[in-house]
Amino acid sequence: MKIKLIPGDSAGTVTAFYMNSDTDTIRDELDFEFLGNRTGQPYTVQTNVYAHGKGDREQRVNLWFDPAADFHQYCILWTHNEVRFSVDDVPIRVFKNNEARGLPYPKFQPMGVYSTLWEADDWATRGGLEKIDWSKAPFYAYYKDFDIEGCTGPAAASCAENPNNWWEGPAYKQLDAAQARKYKWVRMNHMIYDYCTDKSRYPVPPPECMAGI
Repeated sequence: MKIKLIPGDSAGTVTAFYMNSDTDTIRDELDFEFLGNRTGQPYTVQTNVYAHGKGDREQRVNLWFDPAADFHQYCILWTHNEVRFSVDDVPIRVFKNNEARGLPYPKFQPMGVYSTLWEADDWATRGGLEKIDWSKAPFYAYYKDFDIEGCTGPAAASCAENPNNWWEGPAYKQLDAAQARKYKWVRMNHMIYDYCTDKSRYPVPPPECMAGI
C-alpha cells in the first residue's frame, strides 16, 4: 500500500495498515501502526505480530523521511518461512517461523487487510504525554495503489507447496546481501524500541528473542 500520513500536528493519532484473522482467542495479526507527532518531530512506525492470540511484540522505528509530504510504499511479506515488514523496499523487521523451537507462528488461518485511523493519545505520542489537538481536526491519511497477491479458498493450506507462488520461493527465504545491509542500517540508526530488550517489561527475554527473531 502507498500511504501519505497526516501532515502537521498529528500527535495522539494512530494510522494503521494491518492484517487480521478476525478471531478472538487465537487471533493472528500483522501490524503497521504510524504514531502521530508534533510538528517537526519524527514520525514513528510501530510493528507488532500476533500469533495464536499472543501479541505484545512491538518494535518502533523512526522514519528517515517525512511520510506526510508524499506517498511511500509499506509492504508486508507473509510466507510460511517469515513475516517481513518493509518501507520503500527497505526491510525494517523480520519475524522468523520458529515452530521447530515450539514457538507459535501465524500460518493456520487466513487474514483480511484493514486500515484504521484512531485516537490513542493515552499512549501513542511520547508515551501519552502529547495529547490530540482537536483544533487541528479533521485528520486525514491518504492511500493508493493497493496491491495484493496470495492464496485464497480451501486450498490455502497447501500454499507453500505451490510452485506458482513466487513469495514461497528460495529468493524469499531470507534477506539478500543488499537487503541485509539496509536492515542493519535501520536497526542501528532508526530503531527506538524493541520489546526484546525491554528489561523492565521482560526481565527474562521472550523465547522468540532468544531464538534470534
